[in-house]
Amino acid sequence: MKKKLLKLCILVILAASILALSLNFYVILSTEGSINDTADRKYSCILVLGAGIRPDGTPSHMLEDRIIKSVELYKSGVSDVILMSGDHSSDSYNEVEVMKSYAMSLGVPESAIICDGKGYSTYESVWRAKEVFGYSDLVIVTQTYHLHRAIHIANSLEIECVGASASLRAYGGQIFNDLREAVARCKDFVFALLKPEYR
Repeated sequence: MKKKLLKLCILVILAASILALSLNFYVILSTEGSINDTADRKYSCILVLGAGIRPDGTPSHMLEDRIIKSVELYKSGVSDVILMSGDHSSDSYNEVEVMKSYAMSLGVPESAIICDGKGYSTYESVWRAKEVFGYSDLVIVTQTYHLHRAIHIANSLEIECVGASASLRAYGGQIFNDLREAVARCKDFVFALLKPEYR
């Protein structure tokens, strides 16, 4: 009996691993052609996905590079609007205000920036960009490893989009980020099928 259970466990783990790898390859390969660092036309919105802030209130390296990339796109005329989407879950943690302030310090007028403090996840940020803020075409800005999932979500929600990579340097802990992203792709593949709603 123990041997049968062991074999069953191994088969389940093997099947789950194959499924996870398959979903990851599908998400990556199906969105590869949608990554365009300069964008191919004018879009209604540049969506910047949050990435955490430091205890001193400054953006993490990843978040800083996402903001820098979005400002570059804004100044090149890709869009007249930047939507900062991140976590503002409490008065003591306001990711989007940090994002907004940093973009303004780089020359973006306050009138061009919209903040969404309920972007607690990639799916929520993309879903809210369309369903709450009304943008059905946009440029998504995040690091390359994260772009595939964000674009896949947008495609499932019938949002016309391209992804602009904010991978401007090497980041610490990238192996952990890649492993976490592999799991998140599977989770958001399911979300893209079920299409839960957030307000």
